[in-house]
Amino acid sequence: MAYQRIVFEGSNFFAACASDSIERYKPLQSLPPATETFVLPGLPHHIEMLRSQLNDHSKVIAFMAPVIEVMNHAKEVDSKSYGMVMNSFYELEPDYVEHYRKVLGKKAWHVGPVAICNQEKVDKSGRGGGNKGDECLKWLDGRKPGSVLYMCFGSICNFTVAQLQEMALGLETSGHPFIWAIRNQGYEWIPEGYEERIEGRGLVIKEWAPQLLILNHEAVGGFVTHCGWNSSLEGITSGLPMATWPLYAEQFFNERLLVDVLKIGVAVGSKVFGIMPEDRPVVKAAALEAAVRSLMGEGEEAEERRRRARELKEMAKKAVEEGGSSYNDLENLIQELLEKKAEAV
Repeated sequence: MAYQRIVFEGSNFFAACASDSIERYKPLQSLPPATETFVLPGLPHHIEMLRSQLNDHSKVIAFMAPVIEVMNHAKEVDSKSYGMVMNSFYELEPDYVEHYRKVLGKKAWHVGPVAICNQEKVDKSGRGGGNKGDECLKWLDGRKPGSVLYMCFGSICNFTVAQLQEMALGLETSGHPFIWAIRNQGYEWIPEGYEERIEGRGLVIKEWAPQLLILNHEAVGGFVTHCGWNSSLEGITSGLPMATWPLYAEQFFNERLLVDVLKIGVAVGSKVFGIMPEDRPVVKAAALEAAVRSLMGEGEEAEERRRRARELKEMAKKAVEEGGSSYNDLENLIQELLEKKAEAV
């Protein structure tokens, strides 16, 4: 038997199915020019998106061309591979696991959430992160359970000064305690008097932050995320509802999974796919404030999001335990590979 590849995909079944829907049915080609909203055809749920939330390859700037080339090569490799290993678990998106395997006819195994494998190590590591890590965890210790919002967009996401200022004001006017982990952007974007006004209620970290420890701290009750799959899955395994702020890549697909399918997300209002910060319209402070109030507030809808998030956390934990769906699927993968190896001898 010829050598065949197994591809590990740090994504999920929903995003893979949504991407296939775009490529297979090409819904934008039949969309009237003046129409912005469209439905992704052929999926188990009614999923609506905006034309502006999809990447326009015609606008790819020169230095991004190599990235697009790598992505195209990855698609070619995927099409020739034996199957896909997903960092997800069956109970999270059962309809899309089945759709991917049976409707799209592709082999795949779910073995996640892989971050849970490090959870015991993270829990035992406790403090000792030093500097900002210790400061932030001590700050959280003085807060009420579920009262703090955590906002982080990872280490590679940049924003314009105007957007950072709107973010700062949105967090301030939301009225909720918050931790905002942000890349070191200097100080010119900070609104005048901001740090004095948020003292005691808000903590801005411009260095590395111990994200898993923060997300799993009992004081944290919500997570503002760019919807990158690793961050989204960390939020899910921490049992947190999320405010979604996608920027590019598959993040707009992940937003629809969190908001429309899992119903644990509140959309902040990011509507334009943009790799460069200046390509994205500024989301106003009022939009972030409204999303935070909805996410962290009281009421039946907010309580249901929290209940559902806690439920998914327990499902995630059981999935990787012995006899769980991901545990069993990993065993299935190993067994299948051993059988293929035996056939090749």
